[in-house]
Amino acid sequence: MTIAVSLTGLPRVAPWRKGIVRLMDIILHVGSHRTGSTSFQHYLRGNRAELMAQGTALWEPHRLRKGLFDGLFATPRMQNGRNLQRRAMGRVRLHAAQAKRAGADRLLVSEENMIGAPRACLRAASLFPAIGERMARLDAAFEGRITRVVMCIRAQDLWWSSIAAYGVGRGHGLPDETRLTALAASPRTWRDVITDMSCALPEAEIHVMPFEQFAGRADKLLEEATGHTAPPAHAKSWLNRSPDAAMLRDKMEENGVGAHELPSHLATAEGRWNPFTPAQGAALREAYADDMMWLTAGADGLATLTEDRSRTRAGFSLPAGSLTKGQTNDRHTKHRFQGRLAQTG
Repeated sequence: MTIAVSLTGLPRVAPWRKGIVRLMDIILHVGSHRTGSTSFQHYLRGNRAELMAQGTALWEPHRLRKGLFDGLFATPRMQNGRNLQRRAMGRVRLHAAQAKRAGADRLLVSEENMIGAPRACLRAASLFPAIGERMARLDAAFEGRITRVVMCIRAQDLWWSSIAAYGVGRGHGLPDETRLTALAASPRTWRDVITDMSCALPEAEIHVMPFEQFAGRADKLLEEATGHTAPPAHAKSWLNRSPDAAMLRDKMEENGVGAHELPSHLATAEGRWNPFTPAQGAALREAYADDMMWLTAGADGLATLTEDRSRTRAGFSLPAGSLTKGQTNDRHTKHRFQGRLAQTG
């Protein structure tokens, strides 16, 4: 399911050739949440000086959440006779121009909340339902100069579980059975998210990286984003992991939820917390498999899948087991497996 993106009310996007940042690439790292974005931003901050020496200016949450994007994604409204959205767009252009004057050839913006908040996804039981409009607003703010977007995705059963567990760790309640059923049955998948993003950013390259292959590999993510060699320092950090089942029980008790009030799937669980039934988990994993097949097949030309095949590459030695298979061996076992084993020759 793809949600149509309406651009009604957005200020007209100036052609990039006339823009204030016309000579600087704008690269977005949009997360998503729970795919190592905090670790990646820690890595970027630790290498800020080296990145700037390479010509890469950096905007990350320590800067962005001080008000740079305030008003950009909100419903257009006036305050004291001023359009807050237009003011936000002007603020973005001003700071981008300052980065260019400081010598940057590219601006890397890393902020997972650009595509929406995880609690909004839980409430809607849908993956980032407003991503199209939010990306269109960003493109307008950068005058149509967004050249590349890097996004990490994760299997839906583990992604929703991590989102819910992280929310409990911050004082939110657990999703009930009705909400879990809605999450498992949601028709919206990563394919729809990527399609909406492509519609909003038709001139941008969209690079998709599976979390399962790139978790804890911030340097590889940076190389994919910028196309330049990434510094090795701080690359192996893995921060902000979601709490396991035991930690969740402790956190809920801190929040005033007694052990007798815990749902049955959490009361005795150990290790990674998984709130879904086996059938729900299977449905979510099947949706992710369909997403990966679509991406592997070319994603209809909308996005590029980046894979690390070195993790699945065969070694130099054969696996343990019989090493006597072949025509001679087949003939010796012909009568043993007659009717059940295809023969050679």
